[in-house]
Amino acid sequence: AIQDLSLPNGTPVDTSSPASSSSLLNRLQLDDDLDGETRDLFVTVDDPKKHVCTMETYITYRVTTKTTRAEFDLPEYSVRRRYQDFDWLRNKLEESQPTHLIPPLPEKFVVKGVVDRFSEEFVETRRKALDKFLKRITDHPVLSFNEHFNVFLTAKDLNAYKKQGMALLSKMGESVKYVTGGYKLRSRPLEFAAIGEYLDTFSLKLGTIDRIAQRIIKEQLEYLVELREYGPVYSTWGGLEVELSEPLEGVSACIGNCCTALEELSEDMTEDFLPVLREYILYSESMKNVLKKRDQVQAEYEAKLEAVALKKEDRPKVPTDVEKCQDRVECFNADLKADMERWQNNKRQDFRQLLMGMADKNIQYYEKCLTAWESIIPLLQDKPETK
Repeated sequence: AIQDLSLPNGTPVDTSSPASSSSLLNRLQLDDDLDGETRDLFVTVDDPKKHVCTMETYITYRVTTKTTRAEFDLPEYSVRRRYQDFDWLRNKLEESQPTHLIPPLPEKFVVKGVVDRFSEEFVETRRKALDKFLKRITDHPVLSFNEHFNVFLTAKDLNAYKKQGMALLSKMGESVKYVTGGYKLRSRPLEFAAIGEYLDTFSLKLGTIDRIAQRIIKEQLEYLVELREYGPVYSTWGGLEVELSEPLEGVSACIGNCCTALEELSEDMTEDFLPVLREYILYSESMKNVLKKRDQVQAEYEAKLEAVALKKEDRPKVPTDVEKCQDRVECFNADLKADMERWQNNKRQDFRQLLMGMADKNIQYYEKCLTAWESIIPLLQDKPETK
């Protein structure tokens, strides 16, 4: 049964969901744990390598798969894939599973000169995102059985495979692709209208948080530059006044410690906080696209129903074309609701983990600063003069 998503106000309190453990790595999603079933497919993305060719320079990642599923010939695979291969996979999933929510990929677009896409930090952030992308597909009861996904995980040479055009699979894909005529939907059913409104508000709020967070990080980094200049001034001053050198060196060292703590905090915000916001902004865009496709299928169904009604023929049975269309609408509704529910569950866990982590990191930052300042108090207190 699809539970009420309580969409308009966001996330309902779900007492049944487990408290977030250390990481989402290889952990069962809430609603996948059917009858204590164990997971039978594990995928990880690691070991980024830079390739320099005459035409281009690019990064590949190792994709390792361990599985007990009969659909795979071997229990373990290890292949190397680059970003555009992940992009190919996502496009194929969208084509062949139009009724499902396909997880987002990190954006391809990189501002030249602002981000060095071969820097260690960038590559690591992207690796984490690609790993998350594959884990989300792996956790999905339908997408994880998609043939394109199987090929992506196992094919030694994916390019040869892409060139073949996969005649058989494209035929299969055609059967589920929806012809979008110029049909216009009168109105979305209430529950889907609620999902649409919720996604609009959700992505708007996240966009605002993302913008402000970026501004805060920028200001922290500017503050950090000032702090780095501020500390050494006390050292040079201490060098000029010998009797004050100890407390002044103490202040200098203390500011140095605060610098390190702030650097760590900014790094955590950039590497752990922002990517999750981005992923969910992209996720809500993906969901809006699936909603649009659902609307098209329903509009087509309504138009066909009308056409039959206009003919007013005394045919006792509804034409099969209309029945097929009705089936598609029902499939779409069921798949979309199930995916929305899974997405809400994941979102609750991810954001709980994100916000708890953020709270911890801020507490640690202020504790480090406090410890630094407390440690120099003895140096600043009056010592009995020895004469």
